[in-house]
Amino acid sequence: MAQKRYTLTAALPYTNGPIHIGHLAGVYVPADIYARYLRLTDNDVLFICGSDEHGVAIPMKAKKEGVSPKEIIDKYHDIIKKSFEAFGISFDNYSRTSADIHHKTASDFFKKLYEQGDFIEEVTEQLYDEEAQQFLADRFVVGTCPKCGHEEAYGDQCENCGSSLNATDLINPKSTITGAVPTLKKTKHWFLPLDKYEGFLKDWILKGHKNDWKPNVYGQCKSWIDDGLKPRAVTRDLDWGIPVPVPDAEGKVLYVWFDAPIGYISSTKEWAEREGKDWEPYWKDKDTKLLHFIGKDNIVFHCIIFPCMLKAHGDFVLPENVPANEFLNLEGNKLSTSKNWAVWLHEYLQEFPNMQDVLRYTLTANAPETKDNDFTWKDFQARNNNELVAIFGNFINRVVVLTHKYYNGVVPGPNHFTDVDQQTLEALRNFPKKLGDSLDRYRFREASQELMNLARLGNKYLADEEPWKRIKTDEERVKTIMFTALQIATGLAVLSEPFLPFTSSKLKNILNVSSGDSANRNRTRPPDGQVENNWNDVSTKEILLPAGHQINQSELLFRKIEDKEIEAQLAKLEAVKKSNQQMETSISPQKETIAYDDFAKLDMRVGTIVSAEKMPKADKLLVLQVDTGLDTRTIVSGIAESFKPEEIVGKKVTVLVNLAPRKLRGVESQGMILMTENEAGKLVFVNPDESVPNGKIIS
Repeated sequence: MAQKRYTLTAALPYTNGPIHIGHLAGVYVPADIYARYLRLTDNDVLFICGSDEHGVAIPMKAKKEGVSPKEIIDKYHDIIKKSFEAFGISFDNYSRTSADIHHKTASDFFKKLYEQGDFIEEVTEQLYDEEAQQFLADRFVVGTCPKCGHEEAYGDQCENCGSSLNATDLINPKSTITGAVPTLKKTKHWFLPLDKYEGFLKDWILKGHKNDWKPNVYGQCKSWIDDGLKPRAVTRDLDWGIPVPVPDAEGKVLYVWFDAPIGYISSTKEWAEREGKDWEPYWKDKDTKLLHFIGKDNIVFHCIIFPCMLKAHGDFVLPENVPANEFLNLEGNKLSTSKNWAVWLHEYLQEFPNMQDVLRYTLTANAPETKDNDFTWKDFQARNNNELVAIFGNFINRVVVLTHKYYNGVVPGPNHFTDVDQQTLEALRNFPKKLGDSLDRYRFREASQELMNLARLGNKYLADEEPWKRIKTDEERVKTIMFTALQIATGLAVLSEPFLPFTSSKLKNILNVSSGDSANRNRTRPPDGQVENNWNDVSTKEILLPAGHQINQSELLFRKIEDKEIEAQLAKLEAVKKSNQQMETSISPQKETIAYDDFAKLDMRVGTIVSAEKMPKADKLLVLQVDTGLDTRTIVSGIAESFKPEEIVGKKVTVLVNLAPRKLRGVESQGMILMTENEAGKLVFVNPDESVPNGKIIS
């Protein structure tokens, strides 16, 4: 089969914190499995990534810690890179967007589009923090999402519903720097007119990839295109990032979501310079398959914005597929870097040494491929003890121990093969195709379970044939049984490599075999006495481990995880939860002083909720009809997770009646209900006395 060329990219992680299990499950583990699989099936694979060091999150973190952005990126780049290496993520190159080669690549890309006239230059009003004396780009502003009502949406994206936003879209925005309510101030920026590319995107995605892209990816793209695309700013008013390389752009940098995906190209250039290769075929040859591995929050950038950039540039191939995953939760709650609600990779590697594959397997077996999934420490323990130890490890241990006990570690010569033997060996030969079919469709969970089915096949074969009993009555039959079982063990050593690379390496050492290099390092001739088998050999070779071959002593592939280890992890999370609850229930500091005239502008009145119903397709929103004494009006309120509609009909409430109307999910909201939280974090109404009539002004 002719070799194919693949360029695989994994989302560039922000260097504002370490890597956690959500990043691994969503992006890096599936990407690494796929890269290793493609290499083992003899393809030309380039697997690239790097640190994203220009996001607004970087200077935010620097301000919080009282250090420079450079100190932040150097600290976390080092932690992230070392964690990936220790975990076995087999990048061919891991770069960083602060590198000179990236600054030049991104600047040249922008200049080419600028010179071609692909940008719109506009003066627009942007949010500005008067106290901090700066414009509020993206994550420097939070407010209520206009799409779902989530009250902590960022200026670029709502992490609750996944909508991509502009800061000026937010309802009730406030600065994350000072907490002040921002004003609008004019500033000049360059925009990529996404609306010009609607026809291209409809043909390329909606027609061209309807049947081969994952439904969650295709659906989000279709929704964006159907809603109508608008020009998107590709520059920002910031002092951290790549300076806009055109005249009259002082104090402006490239928008991180313009510069970051270009990091894939600059990382490729960096690899090519180091290895003495030509980078261009991996990005410009039409026969190259480009794939982006990302989380669902990055779909719009990799499927809409970056392809439009590549199309405008004109020299690059477009992605063949973007197999984005959903989100992973932890013990029933959303992962949160700011709240320390996470399992951090660098900490895991210290607390569970030499157990990289256990986490890889658990995250793959429970991957959030089609919906958000939950990681629990109990499931982690069960996956290890009940599957890796009891099935995979048990089979290998029995085979190796018995081979040494009966034959001093030498593979016995087989005799007559029964129908059961032949059926078992034929089943073994079918596994590379089974695994490949799943992996080629990006079904990594399915593939991991097929791999475990191969270990189950071996266990069942031994349990049915009982060589430990037959050795007393039919030694010649046992030779065939053990020979067959050793073929399965060898198949496992080869086929487990993409999923369990450390285990595969250990098993190959036990069996004294080698295989193709899934980590894409220099391939060398196997040492004398070693047998080499590659992925496709498992399907095509009659014999994977020949009679007379010497294997090494058994060693445990996996160890049992004790209850006390899991209890320690749960106690650690419980401490984090209590700390967060204390912070949330602590008294908030007084806001800035206002004049009486500011307060007098608020028209707050007593009202009664006369009806309530759920907003369709919105988990948090209720549509209320409220009698304000002045009228009965519609108010959309984000309280659906705290109250059932029938619970609140007839309740007296405090209503801000002169708030400017805003549309939420197509329904115009004509006011706001005043709420607070109790100590348990549950929303409660700020209730007026029942005797106060509707319409009474609160002053």
